[in-house]
Parts: sequence; C-alpha cells; structure tokens
Amino acid sequence: MKIALVAPPFIAVPPKKYGGTESFIATLAGGLKEKGVDVVLYANGASTAPVKTRWIFEKEDWPLRGDLETSLKGLNHSSWAVKEASREADIIHLNSAPGLSHSRFVNTPIVYTVHHPFEPSLTEFYRVFPDVHYVTISDFQRRKLPLRRIRTIHHGIDIDRTDVKSQKRSYLAFLGRIAPSKGTHLAVEIAQKADVPLKIGGEIQPIYKNYWETQVKPHVDGKFIEYVGEVGYEDKCDFLGGAVAMLFPIQWDEPFGLVQIEAMACGTPVLALPGGSVEEIVKEGVSGCVRQTPDELAECAKNLKLDPESVRSYVLQNFSVEHMVQEYIRLYSEIISERERKADRERIVA
Repeated sequence: MKIALVAPPFIAVPPKKYGGTESFIATLAGGLKEKGVDVVLYANGASTAPVKTRWIFEKEDWPLRGDLETSLKGLNHSSWAVKEASREADIIHLNSAPGLSHSRFVNTPIVYTVHHPFEPSLTEFYRVFPDVHYVTISDFQRRKLPLRRIRTIHHGIDIDRTDVKSQKRSYLAFLGRIAPSKGTHLAVEIAQKADVPLKIGGEIQPIYKNYWETQVKPHVDGKFIEYVGEVGYEDKCDFLGGAVAMLFPIQWDEPFGLVQIEAMACGTPVLALPGGSVEEIVKEGVSGCVRQTPDELAECAKNLKLDPESVRSYVLQNFSVEHMVQEYIRLYSEIISERERKADRERIVA
C-alpha cells in the first residue's frame, strides 16, 4: 500500500511551533510507516517527518501574507503534488481544500481530512466532488457535512512522546493562537477569578495584534499572568505537563482541538467552555470539566481533584495514535478493495 500525504506548503511537518494540521500529518505519517505502509509526504523542504518527503518550496512561509499570494502558492503546491502522486500512489490523502480541484484530472482515489470548522461555502465546494472520501475529525463536524462518503476519525497522539510530571506546578496553562475565537482574554479572567497564576503560550498573528494589545497584554505582568511566547513542538509536554490544568475557553465551534489531548496525555486536565467537539473530547470528571461560564471554570480550577495518571489513561484508551492509524489504514484498504472489485467487474463486462 502506497499513500501520498499532501500537506499545505506553508509550515514544516512536524511544525517547529504553531501547526495543528502539520502535527496531525507528522503523527499519521510516522504511524503509517511503523505499520509497514509506504508513505510519501508532499510538504515543504523544512519538513523532518521520518518518511520520504518531496517539495517544490524549500522553506516555510509563515505567517501568511496576502490572500491572493497565499492561494496561488497553495494551488501551485497542491496541483504539483496531486500530479506527482497520481503516478505511483494507491491513494492521495489531501489536507487542504485547494487540492480537491485537481482531483478531476487523476484517477487515483482521494481521501480528504477536513480540518476546519463548518463553512457553508466550503460545503458547497465539497459537493462538487462526491467521489472523494471525506474524513471529519469529530462527530460534531461530520453532522454538519451532508456528504455521501464521510466518516469520523478522531486525532490520536503518540503518548510515548509525553509523560506525567511527578509534581504539578501551581499554574494554569493556555496554549494556542492568541485570538478572540480561542478566548485568550477569558483565560486571563478565569485565572484571576480562581487566583491561580496563568502562563500563556501561543502565536500572536498580525491580524490579531490589536486584540493582543488591548485585551490580553494589559494584564500580563510577567508574574501572575505571564506570556512565554510560542511553544515549540518539543517543548509542549514540559509546558502543559507542569500545569495543574489547561484552559480551553473557546468562542467558536472547535472542529477537534488537538491541544486538548496533548494536555491530557501529559496528565493535565482540560477546563473548557462548550463549543463544537469539546464535549466529545473532554470527559466530565475524568479528563477535565466543561462549564458554561468563566466563573464556573474558575470554581473548577480552585477545586480540581483529578488524578494525572487517570487523565493520561483516558487519552491512551480513546485517542491513541495506534487507533487513529488503524482507522486510516482500514479506510485506505476499503477504498483499494472497492477499486479492485470495480476493475474486476469492468473486465468481466468487456
């Protein structure tokens, strides 16, 4: 079985800092390789995933600049990748929408993992390609997409890359883009009401600089509220594992929220506001708590009594990389078998 994994061309796989989609692709690529699958990754030249990697853009290009320039670069990359992969791959696995438009020109089956929240315009775009095998990353996301070929495969995490800190330090953690939809300002509010220090890690994108300057930065004093900058791929476990809990006060319909299981794998419970897949990922009283208001989350933070080993065990049972990889292999195998049966029928008719 030969699988072409096509990543967007902007961030390395795995990412050095920000990059949820790229983290997923790196984990899937490594997991497939361990299962004996022949994987070719189409990404950028800065990528270091442990599989064969091809690229036309050598360097990363993040943060993104103008929309037109970005879309043209993405189209260039995806059209090249689809054409190259179609020559030898059994399946092309896409991870961004532009590549779908090129599926018209190849006979190789296409799998597409949907990484974004529900957007009506993209849903209409997907309807144009009914033969693509769509994968959503949560059941919440799947229910929003009325497509013929669609299933949910939750993200998984390589738990061997994480561990539980023997002693939690006395701070709350926030890790993610510094953006209104992620609720960074609410994380500050929760920490203040709980009277527990907060460490904020994440990227400040230019588009949200005013949000940072007006709603978050004024509270940052370097002591009680601390901004630690972007947290790299290799440093997440130390940052999340040292916290008593991770705050996830989202203000949008989160399609999955990979950082939730990253925190749990370190034995750190998640304290979240509801939205999208959150209640699908966080198990109340086992791996964290979900509440309706920041005040209620502050109370959770003050009275938290969840065992770190139990939190980690929950991830191992429900969101392991082994389970995720096996589900993708099952999907790939079904598609290949379906293709072979169709070819047999056509030979008989001929």
